[in-house]
Amino acid sequence: MNSYRGITWDHPRGRNALLAAAEDERRRGTGLDLTWFAHSLEHFESHPIDDLAPDYDLIVLDHPHLGDALQHHVLMPMEEIVGAERIRRWSGQSVGPSFDSYSVGGVQWALPLDAATQVSVYKPALVTAPPVLWDDVEILSTTVPVALSLAGPHAYLTFSSICAAYDAPVGGPHDGGAGVAADAFVAEEIGIRALSRMRAIGSRAPSDAAGQNPISLLQRMTDTDDIAYCPLVYGYVNYSSPTLRFGDAPSVVPGGRHGSTIGGTGLAVSTRTEVTSSLVDHIDWLMSPDAQRRFIPRHDGQPSSRRAWTDGEVNRASAGFYRSTLATIEDSSVRPRFPGYIGFQSAASAIVRDVVAGKETAESGFTRLRRAYAAAVPVTTGKVS
Repeated sequence: MNSYRGITWDHPRGRNALLAAAEDERRRGTGLDLTWFAHSLEHFESHPIDDLAPDYDLIVLDHPHLGDALQHHVLMPMEEIVGAERIRRWSGQSVGPSFDSYSVGGVQWALPLDAATQVSVYKPALVTAPPVLWDDVEILSTTVPVALSLAGPHAYLTFSSICAAYDAPVGGPHDGGAGVAADAFVAEEIGIRALSRMRAIGSRAPSDAAGQNPISLLQRMTDTDDIAYCPLVYGYVNYSSPTLRFGDAPSVVPGGRHGSTIGGTGLAVSTRTEVTSSLVDHIDWLMSPDAQRRFIPRHDGQPSSRRAWTDGEVNRASAGFYRSTLATIEDSSVRPRFPGYIGFQSAASAIVRDVVAGKETAESGFTRLRRAYAAAVPVTTGKVS
């Protein structure tokens, strides 16, 4: 019997498919004994991977954690586990930049089991024609309750995504581990515009919405009419229904980029792990077309395969969630992956919340953000992945 411990995040989307797949292995008597543990969304978003690695073989993580994890040498390259041929095949099957977001320095450090990005969400009973442009979002916020996702790291991620809608992602392009310069934050004019938009919308939002994470925001929209629309929140297929619909993120100009920052989760393997053929087979199956298009969606998961996102059965079962947001995830930005980024993201979100709350101006908030970013980028290289 080959026994392994894994940690994922505590939500049906994060755990149910993995638990069901592990149970299936036990039922079939394959010799793989995989036990999954779960921690909260907030813990998942902020807890250091190097603190988890000594206790777990499989770690479900978000791509910005790679910088700290690689600094501490706690992850195994996926090429060494599943082989380069599988990596090449899977890289062409994943939606948007979900696969590349886990690649640093030409090495694949995790596999995208789950793909998600910030999208819009609205209640058709309250919003008959959801906004397409950010100008329209501001106008809508004067007539119905519009909320921003601001809790935890999400204030800064909303800011980053509005900048991306101006085709100016924070840090410049950094796909596939290309790197960004320490002084390449975002143009001052665009950064101030983004913060000013957030302040205008946030000043009219329900006051207690700022403290709610994406899950609680979506649950609130499901249960009440307190919030009619949110322009940027991480999409959760579990909440998609005829009464709560997801759509593309707003653009700045007609036909422009759907500004969004990719999230989702990747499956990484810690250096403590003794890799066996049964573990490789399990990983291979999780990335297979059958698992991605059928097993994972049927067990509350949100697959990373583009074929799953365009599949008719998958979309019928999810009230069209995937096709309605496909353009946004294809447009989405990858965050920098340098050591210390997670700490910067948390500190930056606090600054953005101060601006939205009217505690400081957009101009002074932008200056603080730019300084914090420059201070966070590793000075030893001047470049970050």
